[in-house]
Amino acid sequence: MSTTVDTARVLVADDQSDVRTALGMLMRDAGLESDSADNVDEVRRKLASGSYDLLLLDLNYARDTTSGWEGLELLAEVHARDPLLPVVVMTGWGSIEMAVEAMRRGARSFVHKPWDNARLSDAIRREVAEGRAARHAERRALREQAEAQAMQRALLPASLPAVPHGSLAARWLPASAFGGDCYDVLQLDATRFAISVADVCGKGLAAALLMSNLQASVRAFAASDSTPASIAASVNAALVRNGGLRRFVTFFYAVYDSTTRELTFANAGHNPPMLVSADGAVRRLAAGGMVLGVFEGTTVEQQSVQLQPGDRLVLFTDGIVEAENAADEEFGDARLLDIVVERRSAAAGTLVDDIFAGVAHFAGGPLRDDATVVVLAVR
Repeated sequence: MSTTVDTARVLVADDQSDVRTALGMLMRDAGLESDSADNVDEVRRKLASGSYDLLLLDLNYARDTTSGWEGLELLAEVHARDPLLPVVVMTGWGSIEMAVEAMRRGARSFVHKPWDNARLSDAIRREVAEGRAARHAERRALREQAEAQAMQRALLPASLPAVPHGSLAARWLPASAFGGDCYDVLQLDATRFAISVADVCGKGLAAALLMSNLQASVRAFAASDSTPASIAASVNAALVRNGGLRRFVTFFYAVYDSTTRELTFANAGHNPPMLVSADGAVRRLAAGGMVLGVFEGTTVEQQSVQLQPGDRLVLFTDGIVEAENAADEEFGDARLLDIVVERRSAAAGTLVDDIFAGVAHFAGGPLRDDATVVVLAVR
C-alpha cells in the first residue's frame, strides 16, 4: 500500500465506457491513479489480484434496471472481504431507500449521476485518507496484539521440568488472541514440584492481563515451604486488594513429591482434576473451597493423596468440558473421563493430544472458550 494520497489507486467500476473515461480523467486531474472494470466479475478479479485505496462503484449493471440490486450485492461482498476498503457508490437512479441500503452494506459515500467534479474529487480524497488511516491503525493494532500474545505465551512454561519416576505434558489453547487460562509447573527442589492451573472469568485482553498478574503472584508466593492452602490464601488476598478488577479466579494448586509420590493440593472452585489409576479407578480432587478474588479472608482447605505407578493426573479448565457442538451440547465431564480412562496407559503428551483431538472432533470447529490441559503420568 502506498503512503501518500497523491499516488492512491482508485478502481472505477461502471458499465458505461464514457463514464469510465470521464472518471478516469477526473482521477488523473486529482493526482490519483485509476483502474477500471465494466462488470461485476471484473471487479471481483481486480480486487482479488490488485491493491486499491478506494472503489468507486456504480450500482446498476443490468440494462434497463434502476434497482441497483446487482451493485448492492457486490457492495456487501466487497465489504465482507475487506471492511476497510472505502467504497463510494454512484447511481443515476438514486433514492433515500437505496442510499440507506448502500450505507448499511458498507458504502462510505453515495453520489448521484451526473456528479459535480469538485465535490466528487473532494469526497474521494477524504475517503482515501480516512481509509489509509484506518488501515494503518489496524496494522498497528495487529502488531501490538501479536506482540502481546507472544508475551503472554512467553509467560507460560517454555518447557516442563523432568519429574523423577514420572513425566509432565501440557497444552494451552486460547479461544481468541488472548487467554484467561494459565498453568505452571515449578520445581521447588530436587524432588518436589508445584503444579497449578487457573481460569480467570471472562476472555480477551482484560482476562489475559489478570492471568499474567496471577501467574506472577503464584511464582512469587511459591517458596519451598509454602503449602497449597497458604498459596491460595495469598493469591486471594492479592486479588481482593485490587478491587477494581471485579473478576474471580478458579485455582488449583498442588505440590507433588516424586520420592514419596504424595500429592498435596488445594482446589479453589476449579474443575476437579481427574486422578485415574492403572486399573481404571477414578478419583476427583475437589477438596478446597470457593473461587478466589471475591471475599477477603477466604480460606481454602488442602488434602493429600497417595499416587501410585501407572496413575494419570489430569488438570483441565472449563473450556474443555464446556466445549459445544453444532447442537449446543456440551462435551462434558463424562466424555473427558471416558478418554482419560480409555487412554490411561498412554504417555503424558499422548494423553494431552488425545484429549484435544476428542474435544475438537466433538466441537467440529474452533472452541469458544480458552482450554488448558496438564497431565502428570506416574511411573
